[in-house]
Amino acid sequence: MGRKWQDGAGTLGAPAGEVPLEVAASYRARTRGLLGRSGIEGALLLTPAGSVHTFRMRFPIDVAYLDGSLRVLAVRTMPPGRLGLPRLRSRHVLEAEAGRLTAWGLRRGTVVTITR
Repeated sequence: MGRKWQDGAGTLGAPAGEVPLEVAASYRARTRGLLGRSGIEGALLLTPAGSVHTFRMRFPIDVAYLDGSLRVLAVRTMPPGRLGLPRLRSRHVLEAEAGRLTAWGLRRGTVVTITR
């Protein structure tokens, strides 16, 4: 889609409403992700990303794999200490505390919006 992603704050538009969002677009921000945190208020978007891991994480997370049009390809819950398989066509990964993505109405086929 030609969008230039940068680290920073934004808003995730989900079926259940707007959610606070952090964008991790730089290598450093993507590598750090949610490591060392005990939770997250909203969601974290890793871009570009096709897979994630939860090694050294303190809490289980929901993971949504998004294509280039921000359409959800799959949603998974991952406990700490796991390696997620890469997803074909995935360009972004959305992370949130376990149970949140379902509560926000995200499932396969859902299209989300992101505003800065």
